[in-house]
Amino acid sequence: MEPSRPFPYGRAFFYQRAFLLLLLIIVVLVFFSLQLQTPAEWIAVLATVLGSYVVVVGLSPLLTQHTLTRSRIILRQGWYFRAIVPLAEAESISLWDGVPKYGLRLSIARRTLFVVGSAHNLVSVRLLEPRRFPHVLFLSAKEIVFDVDDRDAFLAAVQQRQETREALPAHKVRALPPRR
Repeated sequence: MEPSRPFPYGRAFFYQRAFLLLLLIIVVLVFFSLQLQTPAEWIAVLATVLGSYVVVVGLSPLLTQHTLTRSRIILRQGWYFRAIVPLAEAESISLWDGVPKYGLRLSIARRTLFVVGSAHNLVSVRLLEPRRFPHVLFLSAKEIVFDVDDRDAFLAAVQQRQETREALPAHKVRALPPRR
């Protein structure tokens, strides 16, 4: 069994969002530069701030992917969301056939966190106990729904890890420096 395995997720939503954000920023910058008498320094500062927003929110989801390790699932969506879910804290991991909310959203009524970029190949992780997520204003969720490109391979890899459940070797952490 390999120690960790990456699982990419759907990117169509993020391509669309990045394109629309970029288009909106261009329109705003053109408006400020042509219609208002705005100093060039202000336009440069505004372009820098909005450009960094596009990089973090629009482009960073295209650079990350979910990871399945021996004992946990690491869910990533860009540079702004990362959640580590130990397999021991998962009540069930199965396919999900509902209508998702795109992006990073929390359904308060259903206590479900959506980390979704595509409506296909959705996976649900039901947690043993509700957990708070700082990325959605510290609200709690009992279930996490996310998408992967190959749902069957992901569920097979999770099943394999749950069946073996081998203990990880303990690493000794030295509190004091070694003797000389």
